[in-house]
Amino acid sequence: MKAAARAFWLRSPGEGEIREVALAAPGEDEVLVRSLYSGVSRGTETLVFRGQVPESQHAAMRAPFQEGDFPGPVKYGYLSVGVVEEGPSALKGRTVFCLYPHQTRYVVPASAVTVVPEEIPARRAVLAGTVETAVNALWDAAPLVGDRIAVVGGGMVGSSVAALLARFPGVRVQLVDADPARATTAEALGVGFASPADALGDCDLVVHASATEQGLARSLELLSAEGTVLELSWYGDRKVSLPLGEAFHSRRLIIRSSQVGTVSPARGNRSYGDRLALALKLLADPALDALITGESAFEELPEVMPGLASGEIAALCHLVRYGKSA
Repeated sequence: MKAAARAFWLRSPGEGEIREVALAAPGEDEVLVRSLYSGVSRGTETLVFRGQVPESQHAAMRAPFQEGDFPGPVKYGYLSVGVVEEGPSALKGRTVFCLYPHQTRYVVPASAVTVVPEEIPARRAVLAGTVETAVNALWDAAPLVGDRIAVVGGGMVGSSVAALLARFPGVRVQLVDADPARATTAEALGVGFASPADALGDCDLVVHASATEQGLARSLELLSAEGTVLELSWYGDRKVSLPLGEAFHSRRLIIRSSQVGTVSPARGNRSYGDRLALALKLLADPALDALITGESAFEELPEVMPGLASGEIAALCHLVRYGKSA
């Protein structure tokens, strides 16, 4: 017997809709999850919504339970928290995180869900995927005690990185953003804040997450000799100009990329499951609630997503809530 569910689909770039979904009963080693919350990442998800995934990256950018293809129609998303209604006894009734799109109920393999620790509120748990990105970035960057670090770009990913760096002993961490409102986020996370013009230089490491070429250029300027910019921004199909003349070579600067699609080679002994479990453990810090800056009902997504994509609705992580009858 098939159960009913509803899902958010991108019908075409810039246009979303709610669709009815028929769910088969979960089989052996599968779970039926009723959604409590999901999160909209304003970076990748809004690029998808605008239809800006380059054709060369269609395969690489597929979400684990994506349906359809870019640029649309496509069902996309990867920050879902819900309750297991049916499945193995060890999971039944537990709150879980899953890399699933925005949908009221869904059936997935039991191995695809991770139990949320009881001390972590379900709404905060939607941040697990973003904190996982930050964990991977710091595995790649390998900051040292006493490092001077700037995080350029105070969005969802950049703020998550800054929050984790605030726990490192002896580091100087500054969140850098052109929006002065991000100072409030930085204060809540326990890190310093500066505008791009006022940022402290002589950095050993700069983590760039502004998704602008101006931010990347400023990141290079903030480095000390032989310093590293870790590039976390994803630009979709945009071309980016970069000043690699002047003192770039004489100062022996480094630019390296980091992407959550693979576990950092620096932690080759860790699995995807290990990384996600660590991210959920780190979410015990209530300061991370500062990353959730907007909320709406699931039924409102077709009207909300255009505003998030255009920037009309300012948000870091936008929370989507589901009713008890979802």
